[in-house]
Amino acid sequence: MTRREVSANGQVTLGRDLMMHLGIRPGERVEVEALPGGVSRIRAARPGRTTEEFLHSLDGKVTSGEPLSIDDINRITAAGWAGS
Repeated sequence: MTRREVSANGQVTLGRDLMMHLGIRPGERVEVEALPGGVSRIRAARPGRTTEEFLHSLDGKVTSGEPLSIDDINRITAAGWAGS
């Protein structure tokens, strides 16, 4: 467990070790979730993607012909979500 001091403005500095653990860089955002019992969960905020963006990411990657296997669908889906 790591302890951090709260500034007079209510700010907490995460520090390099926690930023590396969360996988965030300076300027990126985090999400803080308030849980019961005074507990909070903090994690890196990752931008969501819409279904339409996902479907358009598959444009040109699927050709008609033989049916796709589950492995093909998984590979194409992973590439689409990765933006490649």
